[in-house]
Amino acid sequence: MTDLTVVVPTRNEAPSIPSLITRIARAVDGIDAEILFVDDSDDGTDGLIRTLAEDAPLPIRLIHRTDGVGGLSGAVVEGLTAAHADLCVVMDGDLQHPPETIADLLRAHRRGDVDVVVASRYAQGGQADGLADVVRSAVSRVTTALTRAMFPLRLRECTDPMTGFFLIDRTRVDLAALRPRGFKILLEILARNPLRLREVPFDFAERHEGSSKASVRQGLHFVTQLATLRFGKMSGFALIGAFGAVANLAIMAGLTHIGVSYVWAAIAAAEATIIGNFVLQERFVFRDMTGSASGGWLRFAKSFTFNNAEALIRIPVLALLVETWHISSVLAAAITLAVAFVARFAFHSLVVYA
Repeated sequence: MTDLTVVVPTRNEAPSIPSLITRIARAVDGIDAEILFVDDSDDGTDGLIRTLAEDAPLPIRLIHRTDGVGGLSGAVVEGLTAAHADLCVVMDGDLQHPPETIADLLRAHRRGDVDVVVASRYAQGGQADGLADVVRSAVSRVTTALTRAMFPLRLRECTDPMTGFFLIDRTRVDLAALRPRGFKILLEILARNPLRLREVPFDFAERHEGSSKASVRQGLHFVTQLATLRFGKMSGFALIGAFGAVANLAIMAGLTHIGVSYVWAAIAAAEATIIGNFVLQERFVFRDMTGSASGGWLRFAKSFTFNNAEALIRIPVLALLVETWHISSVLAAAITLAVAFVARFAFHSLVVYA
């Protein structure tokens, strides 16, 4: 067994790699260590790593991925799984995480009674000057505060759960239980595993090469990850249900506007959104459960049957609200959809994907 594996997920980081290897080698001098690059690049970074590995001062391994499953977080999980050491340092490949801090992480771990050591930009003595601009700095601090507020117990000792720079004993983590997506793998690890944690401050360096991978898409991944971690599958189910409810109301409003009876409009809207919701739930909510559940068409049949049975109950209630209480048909539909949500989630979790 190697004593330490430095896991470096990379995507188009070629200009930084030579200096990164040299600095890591100096930081782990005297330790039986390896660098494991998990590379999603399409700019030749993998070829450069292979070339540099031939004369590197420490062992270098490369996993070059072509599917990019799970993004950066997926690359980290793949690296932790393939590491030759149980003690792993995870860091970015763009030199914003200074390799010299590895020594601080190791010293903190050697003090004992700790499973993960986090390199924090926000601990006393740390700096976040490497964030691209005032906007990114503000977004980072706000999202960090929000995340800590949503996990007050698991993150009570962590000032920077969004960092990608940390040391971890992988034997303390259920890697198979992780659901990597986007950038924030440390949040995923800390939220899903009760770990003893210590922090060391570090200076988040300015980017000298390449460009930030942050994007609106990554922001959406983060919001989805946060909601799923905090509220479980119900949050994803609710998001899709909310989208379906809006679509349902829009279809119903459109049909009634052109003269269709509100009852027939509600039926048409229900059928369209039942099918649409099932497709989205398969893809984004229950994807990890489909392998051990019944076949796809049978799952659809169960979902379609239940939702139509629910609609047979809901639509007469809708009519009662409209005709007896004189509530707007669209508002009445919104009320009945909200009431049906819990029943639909329970049925799908316990029956459709059993």
